[in-house]
Order: sequence, then structure tokens, then C-alpha cells
Amino acid sequence: ILSPGDLLVLNDTRVTARRLMGRKPTGAFVEVLVLGPTEGGFTALVKPGRRLREGSVIDFSEGLSAEIVEIREGGVRVLSWRGSPSEHEVERVFSSGETPLPPYIHASLPDDSRYQTVYASVPGSAAAPTAGLHFTEPLLERLTAKGIEIAYVTLNVGLDTFKPVQSEDLGAHVMHGEQCTVSRQTREAVMRATGRIVAVGTTTVRTLESWARSGQASGDTNIFITPGFRFQLVDVLLTNFHLPKSTLMMLVSAFAGYEPVMALYRHAIAQQYRFFSYGDAMLLERQDLK
Repeated sequence: ILSPGDLLVLNDTRVTARRLMGRKPTGAFVEVLVLGPTEGGFTALVKPGRRLREGSVIDFSEGLSAEIVEIREGGVRVLSWRGSPSEHEVERVFSSGETPLPPYIHASLPDDSRYQTVYASVPGSAAAPTAGLHFTEPLLERLTAKGIEIAYVTLNVGLDTFKPVQSEDLGAHVMHGEQCTVSRQTREAVMRATGRIVAVGTTTVRTLESWARSGQASGDTNIFITPGFRFQLVDVLLTNFHLPKSTLMMLVSAFAGYEPVMALYRHAIAQQYRFFSYGDAMLLERQDLK
């Protein structure tokens, strides 16, 4: 499938978001999805969001509480710890939470590492780049021994990656920015590659193609890849089977062609392939290279 000279590119982000349960001063439960730290607090999504406005206070374990000080685009809340707790106290609260899983996974994981790739190293994601779950350390070693170079990009996966497209007008769908980085080592590996650029997962495609379009190796990307997009770097894509009406489905259709992708899905359904995060994968060649 892969040949010497090919460059395999993986997204090395690590899931660090945590799902916590808190209470309002009234005693009502609040679900808090912690996205990342800020100075003196953290950013999060909360349920029930409509009832938690600026100034609302949420009580957590360890006697800690936080106040909502800002509401950003997409319903993201900025919370500030009250009373200047120690790092140890904050860590104990966060460690009591669970790794957030996609809504179609109903069972809890016995081990959080089952929702991390074996090469996950850069903290910051709310969800795993699940195409990478197919890779084990022995497999990566065998690929390297075969002459296939491996490089890494980072895209911190946000929840918008899985947000369904609800408008008939694709131009009306808003993609919020996600932090991504293409390191100098990876940029050099892309430039010297003699074979194909093989992206593992749609997040890797978005990162590489954002860099190719903008020339910026680090920053936020809100690139929305739909049919008609002109790919500049990625030749081959390894990806899982995605939800319908998702931005991910549009990306793979843009990459390999709508009719070939639909034929693959019909085959997968007929053969009872597994879908989504822990499901089977497909290897796609860019349609203009066929």
C-alpha cells in the first residue's frame, strides 16, 4: 500500500479535555466540558448553557468554585477560579473528570489511553484524531524500516470538527478556528519527499492544506474543504467512515470524488463495516491523480 519514498503524516495532538460535573448554588447539576486552561481559569462548554450566563457560579469538588466571566462565539465560556486555588487543588478537580467521548459512544472507557493515539504528545484537543487509532508502535517501526518517512503536524481538534452541516447553503456554515502547527522538520520532509504525501485523518489534511494555501505554519485554521477545493499537497488519505451531513464527509468527497465515496459507503454498509471512531478505515487517492 505504501512505498519507499512516501511520507506518512500524522496528527500528534493529545486529548486533554475533561468532562466534569458541578453544581449551581441552587444545587442543580451542571455538566462542564473543560477545553483548555487560561490565566487563572479555563475555557469550557456547559449544559444547560442558556441558564449559565456571565456572573454564574459553578461549584466543583475539593470545595472549589468558578465564575463565568465571558461568553465567546460558539457558546464557549471563560471561567475564573474563585479564591486562587493551588495547582494541586485544580489538578485534583480535573483528574476527577472523564475523557469526553463522541455522542455515539455510550459506554465509558476502562482506560483513557484507548482514546489516544500511540504518538499523541501535544496537549489541547477535545477529541482524538481517530484515524490514527489504527496505528501501533510496531506498525510505525515496520513502516520506517521499509523506507517510509513519518512526520507530524498538530491540529487541536475542537468540537466543530463533528458539527453537522445544517444549512443547504455551504457558504453559510461557520467553521470556528482550530489551532494547528506544521513544524520546520515536517515542512522540510514535505519538500524533500520523493513519493506521495499520505495524510492520516482529515485533521492532517486540513493542517497541510491550510499551510499550503496561507504559507503560515502556525495559527488558527477555519478551512472548510468542500467539492471543488483544489488540493495542493495531500495525495493519499487514510480516514474512517464518517457521519452523513458532516464537514468530514464533504472533505472526503472533495478529495476522492462524490460518486466513488458513495460507492465505498454502499459497499461498507453491505459488508457491515464498522463506522466512526473505532471503526474501519478507507484509503483514498486524490481524484485528480487517478
